Amino acid sequence: MTGLGRYYRAMDTPDIPARDRRAALDRVATWIDRYLDDSERFPVLSPVKPGQIAAQIPDRPPEAPEPLPRILDDFERLLLPGITHWNHPGFFAYFATTGSTPGVLAESLMAALNVNAMLWKTSPAATELEQRAVDWLRQMLGLGAGWFGVINDTASVTTMLALAAAREARPELDIRRRGMAGRADLPSLRVYCSEHAHSSVDKAVITLGLGHENCVHVPGDDAFRMRPDRLDAMMAADVEAGRLPLAIVATVGTTSTGSVDPVPAIVDVAARFGAWVHVDASYAGPAAIVPECRETLAGVDRADSLVVNPHKWLFTPQDCSAMFTRRPEVLKRAFSLVPEYLVTGEQDAVVNLMDYGVQLGRRFRALKLWMVIRAFGVSGIADRLRNHMELARRFASWVETEPGWVLAAPRMFSLVCFRHAPPGLSDDAADALNQRILDRVNDSGRAYLSHTKLRGRFVLRLAIGNLRTEERHVAEAWQLLREAAQAG
Repeated sequence: MTGLGRYYRAMDTPDIPARDRRAALDRVATWIDRYLDDSERFPVLSPVKPGQIAAQIPDRPPEAPEPLPRILDDFERLLLPGITHWNHPGFFAYFATTGSTPGVLAESLMAALNVNAMLWKTSPAATELEQRAVDWLRQMLGLGAGWFGVINDTASVTTMLALAAAREARPELDIRRRGMAGRADLPSLRVYCSEHAHSSVDKAVITLGLGHENCVHVPGDDAFRMRPDRLDAMMAADVEAGRLPLAIVATVGTTSTGSVDPVPAIVDVAARFGAWVHVDASYAGPAAIVPECRETLAGVDRADSLVVNPHKWLFTPQDCSAMFTRRPEVLKRAFSLVPEYLVTGEQDAVVNLMDYGVQLGRRFRALKLWMVIRAFGVSGIADRLRNHMELARRFASWVETEPGWVLAAPRMFSLVCFRHAPPGLSDDAADALNQRILDRVNDSGRAYLSHTKLRGRFVLRLAIGNLRTEERHVAEAWQLLREAAQAG
């Protein structure tokens, strides 16, 4: 046993000694402070090869304790080279995110408190702050009264919970009690979404046992929005065939293009068939905080549930997904199960967050949302979102005016879809060229973009969402794209 090991075994406290803890906290705080100031010193996309990080980590755990300085050294030496820096201002892939200062501080406090917010009793502040912070967000989004909100980890889980509630909203199905297997009396339950909806809808349908073939993808229009006329026709055909239209998932800000499904018309169609409407506004929902973009969520007040992800475009560190529903009693009916060891004396007078989902363990995520909203204020958040949309508008204008470059979809919010399509080049050859362009830009370490396919063609995506992204970062990405295109 090492001398350090003997010391730890003999010490009075079972945790790390206070002086070592303080030294490590000081070092970590200094590192975080510098990182938030200068994340640009790292390449955005990790350049390591598969298995390179694991090869440097022992395949067996240490028998004796190791000092924190050595562990922190290895964090910098071994792990940082394998980090893709989502907090880098040159991160334009997928949907850019931000670990902002108030959010990072909140995460530190959350870890120290180590709260499990499953019951009101297990931390009253966690439950009551979550209710208040989510209601603040409701007001910021311009939603009316009557919405109940909880915080989950991701939109994927929130969408699954919403579809489970949609199933419970049909009490005649009696699925909670009887299940779905081996029931000849149960019709096929259909869930409808745009062909451009997030894959989490498909996964939710699979997970809930509805059967993937019952996830119906409705064609989109020229702007990649769900077509209500086709939705209506497909639902009518299903009813005629003896199937049951269960739910519709409308998207406000699709992953590929940021398109907005026509929610008011979709809600009208749903009403004719008695279907639950869930709105996935996980990316674009925060745009409604900007006064001139309030119509982003038009019609949502008539939906049954909604998801908005503060960890996408609201400067809140991963993970934080706000679920709203106008029918909390149905959501609770779908999931509430209280064994004797969780019975408390005040449970009829309080909200127990465990009743509204599958998880019993619940992090104190409301703390970071609350701190972010307070630190930036509603107007400050709106200003930052507005700036991101303006940067996207400028980038789109550069694409439109550059010979050989085209927009592949209407610019939406802070997302631009585009491609290099020189005259005379076939579509297949242009696809291969755009793949090479993307690889060269991402290999530069200065910017990171992702792609999608629209109408079968390879399309580049630039999504602005990091708090620290400035016009110079967007301009550098554009320069890298043009240079990569010239290289062929």
